[in-house]
Amino acid sequence: MNKKVCVIGSSNTDMILKLSRVPVPGETIIGGAFSTAAGGKGANQAVAAARAGGSVAFIARVGNDAFGRQAVDGFEKEGIDVAAISVDDDETSGVALIFVGEDGENSIGVASGANACLSEADVERHRSMIEGSDVVLVQLETPVATIETAARMASEAGRTVILNPAPATALPDSLLAKVSIITPNETEAELLTGIKVDSDHGIREAATALHRKGIPVVIITLGKRGVFLSGVGGEAYVPAHEVRDVVDTTAAGDTFNGALAVAIAEGKSVMEAIRFANAAAAISVTRLGAQPSAPHREEISGLLCGTADC
Repeated sequence: MNKKVCVIGSSNTDMILKLSRVPVPGETIIGGAFSTAAGGKGANQAVAAARAGGSVAFIARVGNDAFGRQAVDGFEKEGIDVAAISVDDDETSGVALIFVGEDGENSIGVASGANACLSEADVERHRSMIEGSDVVLVQLETPVATIETAARMASEAGRTVILNPAPATALPDSLLAKVSIITPNETEAELLTGIKVDSDHGIREAATALHRKGIPVVIITLGKRGVFLSGVGGEAYVPAHEVRDVVDTTAAGDTFNGALAVAIAEGKSVMEAIRFANAAAAISVTRLGAQPSAPHREEISGLLCGTADC
């Protein structure tokens, strides 16, 4: 097992405030516990993939500051290859400010810092790392041009490219045509296709529109309702695991994507990979924080075996 996954993306330090509920605009809520945790969509997915059993390399950019050094130290402790993480002397490391309500829902603001400077030249320097991986996993907290360059390299080398199109933004068809598997949530699917994703019909129409852009496999994540898969072998809804005590939904999608990438790299079918990723995400929402919530392989396997999916 232990297949190679290359993650290209962002690294942030999350500053988390637990409140009774997420404030609305103009509102101040007193109280709650404060903590910090390692985050950033790329970093979250890299850590999730490493804990799920993958051999992970991370291409990223951090500032020459305490947050950046702490982040890289954390990646090394997770067994992630950090050779392609650049240190930027001119920008600070990325920071995210997160409000988390008692129901586990969250609201997030991000200062990109060095993440916004991850360049096409950065990924060009590490072409061999990309081409030597089984799966390349990308998101959208770094420049789209950089992500497209990485996707092109991976696609031309015959590697599987997984795009988690978050945060939601419009994307060029030239990038989408290089993607093997796309994993939008309902909001992201609607933005990418212009189709309302609020019914079974809308979900299917959005998936069809993404196929027309050249993407073979479409996985639309539906939160508590699970996942809609369209592509290899037709269409299917894959239910989520029931979670009674949700603590924090931050990075549940990142955990899903990191685990999915590992399962695909190991040669699992897309359906098997989704079940594996669903289990990882279900465990993650029972814990506070982004990277701290990502489960290890044995935990994922334990949950799957408990539901006869092992």
